Amino acid sequence: MRPDLVPRIPPDLWKLHWSLINPRRREIAIDLIAGLKANRSWFGAHRRYLREHHPPTLIVWGPQDFYMPEKSARAYLRDLPGAELHMLDGGHWLLETNLDEAVPLIRDFLDRTLC
Repeated sequence: MRPDLVPRIPPDLWKLHWSLINPRRREIAIDLIAGLKANRSWFGAHRRYLREHHPPTLIVWGPQDFYMPEKSARAYLRDLPGAELHMLDGGHWLLETNLDEAVPLIRDFLDRTLC
């Protein structure tokens, strides 16, 4: 992430996140990380579902995310060519750094797809 975005992330975010971690959630997180390669086995079924059902999809992404870079967001468009993709100038904590930009996109998408 670009250094100028770092001050926009609340320093106590980890405290909030950690307060939500109970023993069961900790176990789930560990299992998810430990089984990351095995979890990829369901990706095919997930992609097939997207291709067959074309659910309305809004993708709001921060290309400064080094865990899931821009090409990860664009990969969804292979299975969902009608998806809306918006790249905001942020990273992994996009809602913390770019909330004012993301909220109107989300509201507009929900107004159009839920009504």
